[in-house]
Amino acid sequence: MTYKSKFGFGCMRLPQTDANDPTSIDQNLFNRMVDIYMEKGFNYFDTSYAYHQGTSEIAIRKAVVERYPRESYKICDKMPTWALTSEEDNDKFVNEMLERLGIDYFDVFLVHNVNGPWLKNAKNANTFEYVKKMKENGIARKIGISFHEKADLLKEVLDEYGEIFDVALLELNFLDWEDPSIEAHKCYDLCVEHGLDVYVMEPLKGGVIVNLSDDLKNEFKEFNPDKSIASLAIRFCASLEHVKIVLSGMSNMDNLIDNCNTYENFEVLSTEEREFLENMALKLAENLAVPCSECGYCVDACPEMIPIPEYFNLYNTSKNQPESNIYRLYFDKLADEKVPASECTYCGTCLDYCTQKIDIPEELEKVCEHFEEGFSPYG
Repeated sequence: MTYKSKFGFGCMRLPQTDANDPTSIDQNLFNRMVDIYMEKGFNYFDTSYAYHQGTSEIAIRKAVVERYPRESYKICDKMPTWALTSEEDNDKFVNEMLERLGIDYFDVFLVHNVNGPWLKNAKNANTFEYVKKMKENGIARKIGISFHEKADLLKEVLDEYGEIFDVALLELNFLDWEDPSIEAHKCYDLCVEHGLDVYVMEPLKGGVIVNLSDDLKNEFKEFNPDKSIASLAIRFCASLEHVKIVLSGMSNMDNLIDNCNTYENFEVLSTEEREFLENMALKLAENLAVPCSECGYCVDACPEMIPIPEYFNLYNTSKNQPESNIYRLYFDKLADEKVPASECTYCGTCLDYCTQKIDIPEELEKVCEHFEEGFSPYG
C-alpha cells in the first residue's frame, strides 16, 4: 500500500450552505471536491447513518455513486448502535443506508462508536453476528468497529469478536497519542496484536489541533514555515505502519487541496518532527479548556438541544485568544439566537454520547461562569 492510498474523504463535516443547518450540504461544491479528489487518484469515502442528520449518504450518492463507476470508489458506512432496540433493526438500518447511497454492497461496514452502553445494544441485537453474515453474503467486503473508548474496553471487544473483524477505526492524532483519557497508542497496539488494519478518524481532533492560539501557531511556523499544521498532524497518523486509511473531514476546497498536496508529496515523519509534535501535544493540552472534537452527537441527545460544541469552541477560543471579540459573540450570536448554556438540566443524557468522555454538564457550568460572570454584554 502506498501512502497516497491512505487518504480517505471523511463525510461527517461536508460543506454547508447554512452553518446552522447540517442538512444544508452544498452539493455543487461537494461534487467539485469529489471530482478533484477522484482525478488525483483517491477513492475512499467514509460516512454514517447519522452524519448530517442522514443526508451525508444522500450527498455521496449524488456526488459519487451517480457519477462514477462502482468499481472506481470505496464506501464505508456504519451501524447506528445507539438506535438499536431489536435484532430486526439491523436489517432496517442496513437497507435504509443501501437505499440512501444507491449501492448494493459496502466496501467497509463498521459497528459505530462501540462504547459501554452501546456495546450492550449491539450485543442484544446480535449485531456482531449480523455484520459477520453481511460479509459472508457479500453485502460488506470488510467489517469492523469504530471506537472512541479506552484500551480496556477495546481489549474486551477484540478478545470476544476480534477474529471476525478486518478493521478498527480509531480516534488517533498526536494530541491523543499518549493522552490517558483517550489511550490512542494503547488502542493502536491492541489492534496490531489482533491483526487488524487501523483506520484513523479525527487526525485533527475535530479542528482542535489547527485552531490554536497565535503563540502556538507561531511555534509551528517557526519549526517549518513551508508545512501547514494539518499536514504535520496527518503525516503523524499516516506514517504509522499499520494505519491503512486516514480520514480527513473537509468542508472547503482549501482543506482538500492542502490534504491532496500532503499525500501527493508524502514524507514519512522524521524523528525531529515526531519529537516536536510530542512537545506541542503537551503545550496544546495545557492551553485547551475543553477537549471537544465537535462531533455533535451530544446535541442530538440533548433534550434542550443546547449547541454544546459551539459553546465549547467559544470557551476554548476565549482561553487561547483573550483579547478577541469572542465574549461579544457569545452573547450576540449564541445566547440570543440559540438555547443558552445555562439551560442545561444536568440530566446526563449527553454523557454516553460524548466521544471524548467530557463531563458536559460540569463544563457547561464553567462556560456560564466564564462568560456570564466575567463579562457584561452591556458595557
